[in-house]
Amino acid sequence: MDFTTAVRTVLKERFADFQGRARRSEFWWFYLFVMIVFIALYAVVMALAFSGSGLLAAIGGIAFLVVVLGLFIPYLAVAVRRMHDTGRSGWFLLIGMIPLVGLIVLFWFVQRGTVGPNEFGEDPYDAAGAVPAE
Repeated sequence: MDFTTAVRTVLKERFADFQGRARRSEFWWFYLFVMIVFIALYAVVMALAFSGSGLLAAIGGIAFLVVVLGLFIPYLAVAVRRMHDTGRSGWFLLIGMIPLVGLIVLFWFVQRGTVGPNEFGEDPYDAAGAVPAE
């Protein structure tokens, strides 16, 4: 799965879909998209803040907040589907809130999903017709 396909899948086709499974590439490409958007918007807001115009900085800050809130549900949905791919409930994401212990969630995100169907659905690789060596 490439960058544009992953972003399109998460934002248009499975915006708030917490059912099923998500491939590693779908999750990581969307994560990259979110980080690029956040960094770009943050840079714009900081430039506006240092420009001396409080009104422009406030508008930029509100725009940043709207984008963050708009991307939160799709990010959460793809993260839950990624947990499902590894055979875990989406509730395991809450472990990420525990300092240092939460790094286990990162390990699960980079781990290969279960091969074949699991309790959360069909293997996303098998659904594509082939099992790539991702």
